[in-house]
Amino acid sequence: MSSETIGVHVDGVSKRFAHRVKGEIYAARNVMLDVRPGELLTLLGPSGCGKTTTLRMIAGFETPDAGRIRFGGQDVTDLPANQRNIGFVFQNYALFPHLSVFENVAYGLRVRGHNDDVVKKSVGEVLALVGLSGYEQQFSGQISGGEQQRVALARAIVIRPRVLLFDEPLSNLDAKLRVQMRQEIRDLQRRLGITTVYVTHDQEEAMAVSDRIAVMQSGSVVQEGSAEDLYHRPTSRFVAQFVGRMNLIPGGVTEIAGETVKVAALGTMLSARSPSKIPAPGDRVQMIVRPEAIEIARGDEGPLRATIVSRSFLGEKIEYTVRCAGEILQVVRYNTGPSEIIPDGTPISLRFAEDAVTVLSESSPVGEQRE
Repeated sequence: MSSETIGVHVDGVSKRFAHRVKGEIYAARNVMLDVRPGELLTLLGPSGCGKTTTLRMIAGFETPDAGRIRFGGQDVTDLPANQRNIGFVFQNYALFPHLSVFENVAYGLRVRGHNDDVVKKSVGEVLALVGLSGYEQQFSGQISGGEQQRVALARAIVIRPRVLLFDEPLSNLDAKLRVQMRQEIRDLQRRLGITTVYVTHDQEEAMAVSDRIAVMQSGSVVQEGSAEDLYHRPTSRFVAQFVGRMNLIPGGVTEIAGETVKVAALGTMLSARSPSKIPAPGDRVQMIVRPEAIEIARGDEGPLRATIVSRSFLGEKIEYTVRCAGEILQVVRYNTGPSEIIPDGTPISLRFAEDAVTVLSESSPVGEQRE
């Protein structure tokens, strides 16, 4: 539906604000992003990390103090929002309560001076696209939250934007509807092929909708990649903690053999793949292991002997807390039947593959890995 497919380039963008208590603070600092044509890139991070400020600078609602923003080959840094040809879906949808669904969606077309025939045809097409045919004369107070979200999406795409921007679009929906709507957004974005930047603090939502994810911390992008890269190959403790659950196991490097690092941890010797920043024998490290990567077997045979401390039954899976060599670990086991549930206090053994382990230097700051 978009008239052209372009990339978005954010080149060293920064934004400062004056804080009454803290003085001048950076909401975004030297942000570098390269969104490919037709791609959906998500800015992911906790509250106050700079993701919404960055999105608003891409939109033209905020002006950067430094850096440039380009849509394709065009520098749009100094262009106002209404000259950038963007579609923006706000967190609260920002629908006009006094206008019908039809007029809410038609608003951008009317501002651009399109005649009634074009407006009627375009609005009808886009309402059909988002599953709201027949809702034209309804008002926002008469439709559900999910339907309001679809109206906001229809209003954003009906103008055929070059770039589509989302600011926490699902945060006002209940959990079940969020799952449904994130899939609808993803399917629609793929069908239209509009270059999209999406902001959320929800890591599961980010993994579900994105081609790539840029994790932000304290105003900067600290790691960028696919959901699989961020989950299985985090480059910092912060990213590992923010993108999914993890076990953090302290240890000491004893040997490096080719692509394998030997680490003394959990009362035994464990193997892991060499990290990109290779430690030296004697270095203290932290081993990151995801809960679902740990296998449980009844009985205390093997080097990693443990005990079930507690369990939580969650239907399709069971989450165990286990104690191993004085460390408390989280383990996820997918449920195949009542006989598979292991009671509290049961002796068990643990096992995980070396390629399931990420090794980080213990001396590295939380947000970055040692050079």
